[in-house]
Amino acid sequence: MTSTPLVLFVCVHNAGRSQMAAALLHHHAMGRIEVRSAGSAPGEKVNAAAVEALREWGIDIVHSQPKELEPALVERSDLVITMGCGDACPIFPGVTYEDWELEDPAGQSIEFVRRVRDQIDQKVRSLVARLVD
Repeated sequence: MTSTPLVLFVCVHNAGRSQMAAALLHHHAMGRIEVRSAGSAPGEKVNAAAVEALREWGIDIVHSQPKELEPALVERSDLVITMGCGDACPIFPGVTYEDWELEDPAGQSIEFVRRVRDQIDQKVRSLVARLVD
């Protein structure tokens, strides 16, 4: 990996799971990891319950916007973490891929989204420990 690894989180709408994961990794990595997120079919806005669940922890994603998955970004990434984007994520040699099985928070209650947030946080903390000395 490069000196500052680039991690890309990908889900379908880039409105919930990947947005929370990117914000949590950005928070925990403290600048030691470059973080991006994108969606294979981006939604119009970030899930309000995801915004609220992170706000409870002092992390603000209210101004985040879903972004289109671009093959060039995938190719530049050191690690691509998918969360239910299916076959839409392009595969490039030299890029490491992981799939995180997480339930989709779209249309779910804040209690449900908090559970997903907590699962993502555990995975992100483990990821930081793996990627940063």
